[in-house]
Amino acid sequence: MAQLTDRFGRHIEYVRLSVTDQCDLRCFYCMPKGFKDFEEPEHWLSFDEIARVMGAFGQLGVQRVRITGGEPLVRKDIPDLVSRLAALPGINDISLSTNATRMAKHAQALKDAGVARINVSLDSLKPEVFKQVTGGKLEKVLDGLMAAKAAGFSPIKINMVAMKGVNDGEFEDMVEFCLAHGFTLRFIETMPMGDTGRHASADHYVNLQDVKARLAERFELVPGVMPGGGPARYMQVAGTDLKIGFITPISQHFCETCNRVRLSVDGTIYTCLGQEHNLELRPLLRAGCSDAELLEAIQRAVDLKPERHEFKDEPGKVMRFMSMTGG
Repeated sequence: MAQLTDRFGRHIEYVRLSVTDQCDLRCFYCMPKGFKDFEEPEHWLSFDEIARVMGAFGQLGVQRVRITGGEPLVRKDIPDLVSRLAALPGINDISLSTNATRMAKHAQALKDAGVARINVSLDSLKPEVFKQVTGGKLEKVLDGLMAAKAAGFSPIKINMVAMKGVNDGEFEDMVEFCLAHGFTLRFIETMPMGDTGRHASADHYVNLQDVKARLAERFELVPGVMPGGGPARYMQVAGTDLKIGFITPISQHFCETCNRVRLSVDGTIYTCLGQEHNLELRPLLRAGCSDAELLEAIQRAVDLKPERHEFKDEPGKVMRFMSMTGG
């Protein structure tokens, strides 16, 4: 099988596929309140176009696809897209990132279509704090989580953005919650993406090295390993199945092992969250490019991938919001 490799010898075998930049929540570190500058629907890649692009990625050695947004379940018929992706040669792992507000309705259909694993954004177990962060209702997310558990997704990973003065009193409670329900927990440092991300990072940044040390005072943590293509470094609570991941783009970057690119809803390949390097596929697709031209364009995009991001050195560099890039 072909192997997609960047200029620094990193094998690219993971695509984060955004199917929409819209979301039914407004997490203050991701999207400004009242934001309406979404991509025009006619610029969204169609399911046919997505399948064609992901088929090309599969030919180039990509095996893992994570469906993201915005909130991916805002877009209609995602289980149908999952079924099409699952049938592509080379693609053998399909996962989904979601806020779970719509998961109660779609969990079983997604599981039947071929989604194996889900990541759920959940920054607080307190309804008032959850509303402060997202503008939404915690109950809908918890209902979605329980539906996902009943449908048999495994693992279910909880993503908690650690924020000083917001949810920094809940870290131990979230560990207990995940212990009780058999979920995996991942803490994430705030990232300075767009004005909202920069403000959140400046005002609420928490160094996860400190969080790890704090949790170790209450829980016996031992080194852990979690299969998958993500950037988290894992510890495990001794005597349990609970793995706790730490995603540390600021305090301890993981660029040397980065194995992924992002495909936004409008067909733009972004090669790094913390840089502006990108290549637009939509014009090529709609001009009737050949399969060979599509494969060559994907390799050209990967050749643009930088050695590392500069979140710590140049926090004002990336102007786009996270929702515009794809989660």
